[in-house]
Amino acid sequence: MTKQEPKVDLKSDKRKQSVYFPVDMLDEIQREALRQDRTVSWIVQRAWKIARDEILLYPSINDPSSDEVGNIMTDTRDKEI
Repeated sequence: MTKQEPKVDLKSDKRKQSVYFPVDMLDEIQREALRQDRTVSWIVQRAWKIARDEILLYPSINDPSSDEVGNIMTDTRDKEI
């Protein structure tokens, strides 16, 4: 008999995570949560869903800068000749 892996529903996975906000931002999030009669967690989750596509456009810290890309392109062209 083989051991079955437990089924995990990602939508119900409720892990705790500490997230740190500047005091002013946290106050604003808390006021908005109170205004909407929602939890701070709900507000932050909705904000992420709204902003996600835009944030994904930001370059990664590991992405080469435009100068580095130009140097790589120049180096590649020099080697092909």
